[in-house]
Amino acid sequence: MRKAEASGFQKSVFMILEVCIDSVESAIAAERGGARRVELCSDLLEGGITPGAGLIAQVRKHIAINLFVMIRPRGGDFCYSDLEFEVMREEIWQAQRLGADGVVLGLLNNEGCVDMVRTRELVELARPLPVTFHRAIDMTPDVEVAVEQVIATGATRILTSGGASDATRGMSQISKMIENANGRIGVMTGGGVSIKTIAKIARATGAIEFHSSVRSTIPSPVRFRKEGIAMGNLRGKEFDRYEVRETNVRALVDMLDRLSEKSA
Repeated sequence: MRKAEASGFQKSVFMILEVCIDSVESAIAAERGGARRVELCSDLLEGGITPGAGLIAQVRKHIAINLFVMIRPRGGDFCYSDLEFEVMREEIWQAQRLGADGVVLGLLNNEGCVDMVRTRELVELARPLPVTFHRAIDMTPDVEVAVEQVIATGATRILTSGGASDATRGMSQISKMIENANGRIGVMTGGGVSIKTIAKIARATGAIEFHSSVRSTIPSPVRFRKEGIAMGNLRGKEFDRYEVRETNVRALVDMLDRLSEKSA
């Protein structure tokens, strides 16, 4: 597996794509497309929550690339109760047991700042697995302060859109985060990363790690469609399915390879 510098693509000829997935099929497609790592979640319509043990085990069985598991007990905010925190501790243990290569998490306090005490506790619990602090950082009052706080917890990497709705709007901030991190922690760009935006984001930020869902909507094979009933909050989407396609992943990886060659 290729190794990358923590920040600044000018320091490395290698760029890495992490693909967000929620199924075994998508995991296989991501690996075949050249992704170096997957982030496994369930319920991507909620922004991703912890996947079940069966899904983790089957993804681990079918792919050899790095598997990072989302540790998030529910959708919504990132301020967790004591009981939810205990769930997160258990989920980390399960991810370790099932062969994960890393975990992804993010905890904030009721002021919207990084919950350093609890985050540090989970980072220590996860060792020797690396920990990515996810886009909860984009919900903090000051992302530059938050970077320092996450570094202090011992986390390995931050996933960020620069505190903006997507990475193209947060490019300037991402660049500052990478510069300020100065190799002390990895800064991975995510949020709106696509074949149309990835080159622009890479050049503007100096990032070498990119996170993308690369999802496509596919039709359900179910022919009978009962009207007037919705499952939860999915009204109008009950028959939508999402998958990662190998060709789309390959397009992103090829773009990163070309950028790497130019920066070498």
